[in-house]
Amino acid sequence: MPEIYGKDRHQVSFSSLEERIHPDNVVRFIDAFVEKIDLEKLGVFVASTKAEGRPRFKEKYFLKLYLYGYINGIRSSRKLALECHRNIEVQWLLHETFPNYHSIADFRKDNPKALRHLFKLYVLFLKEAGLIGGSKVAIDGTKSRASNSKKNNYNQKKIDRHLAYIDAKTAEYLSQLEINDEQEQGEVSSPLEPKLEHLKASRLKYELLEQQLQQSGEPQISTTDADARALLVQGQVVEVSYNIEAAVDGEHKLLIATHTINRNDRNALHAIALEAKENIAAEELTVIADKGYHNGRQLQRCAEANLTTIVAQQEIVNSNDHGTTAEYLVTQFVYDGETDTYRCPAGETLTTKGTWHTKAREHTPYRYKKYRTAQCKSCPVKHLCTGRAKGGREIERSEFAEVVEANAKRYHANKALYRKRQEWNEHIFGTIKRQWGYYYTNLRGLEKVNGEHSLIMLVYNIKRSINLLGMPKILETIKNWTPKYPKAFFELKNALIRAIISQFKPFGKNENKMSTYLAA
Repeated sequence: MPEIYGKDRHQVSFSSLEERIHPDNVVRFIDAFVEKIDLEKLGVFVASTKAEGRPRFKEKYFLKLYLYGYINGIRSSRKLALECHRNIEVQWLLHETFPNYHSIADFRKDNPKALRHLFKLYVLFLKEAGLIGGSKVAIDGTKSRASNSKKNNYNQKKIDRHLAYIDAKTAEYLSQLEINDEQEQGEVSSPLEPKLEHLKASRLKYELLEQQLQQSGEPQISTTDADARALLVQGQVVEVSYNIEAAVDGEHKLLIATHTINRNDRNALHAIALEAKENIAAEELTVIADKGYHNGRQLQRCAEANLTTIVAQQEIVNSNDHGTTAEYLVTQFVYDGETDTYRCPAGETLTTKGTWHTKAREHTPYRYKKYRTAQCKSCPVKHLCTGRAKGGREIERSEFAEVVEANAKRYHANKALYRKRQEWNEHIFGTIKRQWGYYYTNLRGLEKVNGEHSLIMLVYNIKRSINLLGMPKILETIKNWTPKYPKAFFELKNALIRAIISQFKPFGKNENKMSTYLAA
């Protein structure tokens, strides 16, 4: 049977790198996009060229390499360095230069803000290309596992548990030593003494952790990555992780805003919604989010920023639930804004003295007023309204009640639109976490993690926009595009700091410490 024979390895052939890269290859777009960018305006640290010493690699090469790596599921600096030697696409992209892994890693580590700016710059390109609708966005968050195990994450309860165990074991060993002393004559070394020393050292460790926790003012601390937090991932599952916030445009499921935080979604709505509005320079924007974002203060801030919210309500918990029937739940009481009173289902009026009370929830205080009526004492349906409670019915109205009620009306009137939210967001999260495997980060520190996650979301936008427009059209669009750098990109203070640091080479590995000192 005939067989196919390959080319003779010793056969000399003449061809260029250009000939071996297909016209539709994604590296052509990466190259065209990066060449359009002024890295200094983007905020990338560009070192000055020295006459002596080894020449440096172009910063654009590192950016091209990372875009190529993340598009192809390669984010290790060592693996990227290896690709430079064996991957013809990378050789074409970098003009057959071979940076070492340390230089590659430093670029990502040193430029997290620039990577965030790059994401925003690409959003502006997408808007000019007509791929952003700019009227409705869906907001959601997803957890990314941090480079910090649960074992190295501590709260007061966990520290107390360890200290109690240490004290119990110490008491047990001391008791055994006393028994041994009574039974033995003379000085005999005990195998328990090293264990006691170990327990003593462990106790000191947890006492220091407790002191650090109290000084931080935080409910928990992490020892490997100080910014990572134990967050609820799903149901009762907790992981030490970060929370990636994302705003997705409804037109083509493209991301228009993203940033990473180390807390849950409850106080995150306004920041990500405002970022989305500013990134596309919109006058107004409709924001759709699930019940995890429902927060009166956040809804109020969105309304003040001309952001229309459609946020699902959380399940209402009746504060007077002592046997109250469904007909007399708090939702059945009607508020009258003109008289500032409530009408109960039995037709009685609940009034307020106008006094503002303060209540704290998750360390965020808010004000509310109380509404009561004296008619509760003689009401024939009191047992249905207050159940087993001895006192009369009391309604609490938050200072944000008006905006919460307006949001509730929009939610009930737009349930079909609200159901689109999951379709828009989960498609992206499923792609980057399940298909691409980007469900964790190896970087440490909130700022660096923000940079990497911005890069991941940028790569998603690049791949999707290429699929939408096709390679020939998007290459033509990028060719005719003139980048416009928002004023926020220009950080004079940081530029001055970098200029000063470049003059102090003797600092060596302490350059980061010096940067922090100068920034302060």
